[in-house]
Amino acid sequence: MSVAPSLPATELPLVGSTDSTPDVVDGLAFAKLYGEPLFKLPNDLYIPPDALEIFLEAFEGPLDLLLYLIRKQNFNILDIPMAQVTLQYLEYVEQIRKHNLELAAEYLLMAAMLIEIKSRMLLPVNKTETGDEAEDPRAELVRRLLEYEQMKLAAYDLNAVPQLGRDFLHAQVFIETNTVLHWPHVDVVDLQAAWADVLKRATLVAHHKISREELSVREHMTGILRRLQSAKFVEFSDLFDPSKGAPVLVVNFVALLELAKETLIEITQAEAFAPIYVRLSYSPA
Repeated sequence: MSVAPSLPATELPLVGSTDSTPDVVDGLAFAKLYGEPLFKLPNDLYIPPDALEIFLEAFEGPLDLLLYLIRKQNFNILDIPMAQVTLQYLEYVEQIRKHNLELAAEYLLMAAMLIEIKSRMLLPVNKTETGDEAEDPRAELVRRLLEYEQMKLAAYDLNAVPQLGRDFLHAQVFIETNTVLHWPHVDVVDLQAAWADVLKRATLVAHHKISREELSVREHMTGILRRLQSAKFVEFSDLFDPSKGAPVLVVNFVALLELAKETLIEITQAEAFAPIYVRLSYSPA
């Protein structure tokens, strides 16, 4: 029986460190054995050497691993102890080289660079032709580490900025902007039926009377406009007086059509089959 937990990169133990796994983690089980929660490691538990593996895929590259080793042990990045750091770096790389040669290639390149710097630091320091001391072999590595750390911190800051689709979404609100009332269109058939109803009521009160009367369409147009000025809406049938006879009704109806033709009045209704109303045309300011 073996338990092989995988450790994240930020919690990797250093080589040679003791096991600090707590017996109980916040009252929660840290593993399951045959479906049962395991709150404490058995005393006779055997963990093979290959059970605890360090996954270098968690690091973003050789510089990330090197910076992790330096910061983990609180080394001064301007005065790196090359012997100790190089030894720990090689131990990390050796663990993954056995399983993933392609991934270890770039880490081996950095290891070669660390060994070269370590070797140069063991040699006597020679002065340059101008009499100045030679540049520290660690200078280029320190510069790269500082630049990498600066870019890494900037990436963390950018990732903390709220992002659309991850931290928030655009709110969409639909507002009805069309406030103009559109009255139902008065069909010709409806107007014809209303006129037929007026004529029918006119015949009921008609009297046989022979007389000569001159009727003016313009006068009836003026009379209709005056009638509409005193009311907002007037029902179609109220504009006709059946007691005046069919000739007057015809002239009055022609006057009504002329006013509608000249867009001086509007003929409308609230809904289909509703009473027809007449009003003055609306003239916007």
